Amino acid sequence: MPVVTDIHDLQVLAKRRVPKMFYDYADTGSWTESTYRDNEAAFQRQKLRQRVAVNIDNRSVKTTMIGEDVSMPVALAPVGMTGMQHADGEILAAQAAEEFGVPYTLTTMSVCSIEDVAEHTTKPFWFQLYVMRDRGFSESLMKRAHVAGCSALVLTLDLQVLGQRHRDIKNGLSTPPKPKPHVLLDLALKPRWCWNMLRTKRRDFGNIVGRVSGVGDMGSLAEWTAQQFDPTLDWSSVEWVKKHWDRKLILKGINDVEDAKIAAETDADGIVVSNHGGRQLDGAAASYDVLRDIVDAVGDKVEVYMDGGIRSGQDIFKAVAMGAKSTFIGRSYIYGLGAMGKAGVTKTLEIMHKELDVTMGLCGETDIHNVGRHNLLP
Repeated sequence: MPVVTDIHDLQVLAKRRVPKMFYDYADTGSWTESTYRDNEAAFQRQKLRQRVAVNIDNRSVKTTMIGEDVSMPVALAPVGMTGMQHADGEILAAQAAEEFGVPYTLTTMSVCSIEDVAEHTTKPFWFQLYVMRDRGFSESLMKRAHVAGCSALVLTLDLQVLGQRHRDIKNGLSTPPKPKPHVLLDLALKPRWCWNMLRTKRRDFGNIVGRVSGVGDMGSLAEWTAQQFDPTLDWSSVEWVKKHWDRKLILKGINDVEDAKIAAETDADGIVVSNHGGRQLDGAAASYDVLRDIVDAVGDKVEVYMDGGIRSGQDIFKAVAMGAKSTFIGRSYIYGLGAMGKAGVTKTLEIMHKELDVTMGLCGETDIHNVGRHNLLP
């Protein structure tokens, strides 16, 4: 086993162990992928103020998200087809998050179902909802999440139409993978992945297949999803969701000050500054670059989180310093999952926790709640 010191090491391992179509699915952006790259670059452009001769003993990075205690300002973001990065991936990631003390967010487009994850965890997780044209199905998803004990709903607003991701088309992305010659050759080079997948029954979209009239196989599912992403989604849809969900609500996909102001007036509990990891509008601003203005615009009306480009504890520190209450990580834990399964997700969280703790100390802070823009260089 190679020595793993940072998230990049996990990424290298994941690329080696996960079939190309699924690794590329997680690691791709839309069109030219400029926003995907800029999400990371925005953090690299930000420099920190190093402070010395400060008592930095007894440091703490513990905080809260929507009133829930978390061991550090991180939640695991919803990622489609997580269960194809590693067998039973959503279950393993949820278990690792629970043990580490951070929230896990299950996506509508998961391989393991809401019920699968609930059966294999002991604490409430969060559920991410895509509003479909079939509002009855969306309502049923919320009911199932409610019964499963999910403590928050994360409503994604930035996927009314799917951004084109060239690599997914070229790879013939599907779940389970279709037995084409180039796919079979790739799978032959990934024996660990294949062995684990043979040992599970979860290989398709568990929240959808067999639960929607007329959707019994992957061919009909592809047709159904192409028809179901709802381009009519607007702010009135948020009100509709609130009528069917009486627990915490987080709005994900805010990347503009005006939208942030509107979101803050919906009485949502949190918003996620996000460009969908650069997977939707190529050319959109990096999440970190719009974070400051959004935080200033909404004040304390709503908790502000962010995702996009976070690959280290230093990135988490910078986001919090800029004003985010907390962060969501996606690709970082997906690399860990693909590389080492549940242990890899735990390793991701351990790496980020240590990097955050050390960075905070070297910036002269001992409590994450005291971190602010005074820790950043202009």
